[in-house]
Amino acid sequence: MMNRRDFIKTAGTGAAVLGVAACAPKAAKSAIEEPKNAPELSGEMAQNFPGVSLLGYGCMRWPMVEAEDGKKVIDQQKVNEMVDFAIEHGVNYFDASPTYLGGECETATSIALNRHPREKWLLATKMSNFSNWTLENSKKMYQESLRIYQTDHIDYYLLHSIGNRKTFDTRFGDTGIMPFLLEEREKGHIRNLGFSFHGSPEGLKELLELHETYHWNFVQIQMNYIDWFEGPAKELYDMLDALEIPVVIMEPLLGGKLGSVPAPLAQCMKEREPGRSVASWAFRFCGTYPRVLTVLSGMTYMEHLQDNLSTYLGFKPLSEEELAMLDEIAETFKKYPLVDCTACNYCMPCPYGIDIPGIFAFYNKTVNEATYVSSKEQKDYVRARRKYLLSYNKAIPTIRQADHCIACGQCMKECPQRIRIPAELKKIDDYVEKLKQELL
Repeated sequence: MMNRRDFIKTAGTGAAVLGVAACAPKAAKSAIEEPKNAPELSGEMAQNFPGVSLLGYGCMRWPMVEAEDGKKVIDQQKVNEMVDFAIEHGVNYFDASPTYLGGECETATSIALNRHPREKWLLATKMSNFSNWTLENSKKMYQESLRIYQTDHIDYYLLHSIGNRKTFDTRFGDTGIMPFLLEEREKGHIRNLGFSFHGSPEGLKELLELHETYHWNFVQIQMNYIDWFEGPAKELYDMLDALEIPVVIMEPLLGGKLGSVPAPLAQCMKEREPGRSVASWAFRFCGTYPRVLTVLSGMTYMEHLQDNLSTYLGFKPLSEEELAMLDEIAETFKKYPLVDCTACNYCMPCPYGIDIPGIFAFYNKTVNEATYVSSKEQKDYVRARRKYLLSYNKAIPTIRQADHCIACGQCMKECPQRIRIPAELKKIDDYVEKLKQELL
């Protein structure tokens, strides 16, 4: 059976609140339709730090295609096309890992990038030594990345996914790898050394106490307007800003949820900026803060790339009034009965075959699109009930649905969002069962 780290390689009920004071929301029945036509792209790519594009390419979600044997593989042709288009429009920061996409992410990324001069792209990759953190294996992982990318240096090298001093010591501090990495930085083979952070402000404070020893060149954190106004992101950013450490942003869309917010909130954004996507607000938010080095986006489709380019070419930071509007939207958003899953897949594979991210994605989608069935009193209850149950069975195979959870808790140990996964699955299963028995 695969463990969770190997799997990554392959890869609240109740009525929703329907208002936000920043605008006069309409009780829309479905999510706001985004424009289908490609936006016109003009202007220069924004940079907060000279030479680094404010939009960074997250390579964890390259497009996939079905091979002759039925397995999903990376669609190299589309990867090449998207990398070409990104570089042509000023994107130069590309973030990968040896563990992404069945271990094939770095190879696919290298093939695409090495079709361009080395000075055209900045390489960010990681020491993802989750299951074997021996000095020998960690060195081998680093050297393998250099070999795959056919380069003598890594521009931004990250210690992958640490949340506190204990994790750092276990995988890096006590293994002997840090003197090696510092020496590689001194030689210029690592241009910038940092880490990706998954933890609490207390954990980041512990790691920043090591700054005098290791002189972190940058730190990657989760930041978006929900986590800023209703979570820890502002505190994390402020700690790094105080030390003048550049910040790389991951999860600007909170696992995609801020690209498809509940319809009344989307309407509020659309009334303000009719020609822009809902997602653009999240990306403008992150780019507004000057300590941000780059904002990572896992752009699987060309339309994602084009939309994000339209935000960062000729970039327009948010005004104080617009920030205040997002503050109110964030407060209202948190009142919706959504699950804070970002589809990172760290919880997978479930030993009982449950599609945890898929269940949460389906559930959140029904809340966002107002297809969530709240009671027998609602309009068209019979039709809505039938549609919901049919859609659930279509989206999630029966053997992978929430009712198979035995609450073993293994998934919770891996979740960076600290979701009480068994409890959320039970909540969803209870809701579905009541719907089946018409007990709502």
